[in-house]
Amino acid sequence: MDIAEDGKQHLFTSGGGGALAERMGIEITEATAERVVGIMPVEGNTQPYGLLHGGASCVLAETLGSVGAVLHGLTVDRPFAVGVDINATHHKAARSGLVTGVAVPVHRGRAVATYEVVITDEGGDRVCTARITCLLRGA
Repeated sequence: MDIAEDGKQHLFTSGGGGALAERMGIEITEATAERVVGIMPVEGNTQPYGLLHGGASCVLAETLGSVGAVLHGLTVDRPFAVGVDINATHHKAARSGLVTGVAVPVHRGRAVATYEVVITDEGGDRVCTARITCLLRGA
C-alpha cells in the first residue's frame, strides 16, 4: 500500500481537514501545492460576543496551510506535514456568513514548508492574516 498516495486520496475524500475541521464546517474547495482555498461558517465558530473566534481562524489557517504542505511534501518524498509554528493577526470581526481562506506558499523546501493564509469575509474584507510553518517528514 502506498501510504502517501493513500493519504492524499483521504485528504480529498474526507473534506481535507480531519475531525476538527469537519466539526467546524471547513470545506476545502481547491487544493494544489501552490494554492489551497477553503471556506468555514462563522456560525458555530464564535466567541461569547458573537464574533468569529480567533482560534477558529487559526484552525482554518492551519488546515489550509497543512494541506498545501502535504501536497508539496508529496513532491519531495516527505508526505507528512507537522505544524511547528503558527501566528495570526486578526484585522476585522466577522459576525455571520462564511469566511474564505487562501493559502499560498512563502517557502517550500525539502524539510520545511511555510504558507501565508489570508482569510476574508463575504464582502472581501480581510479578517485575518496567518502564517503556518510545517515540518515535512517521510513515511
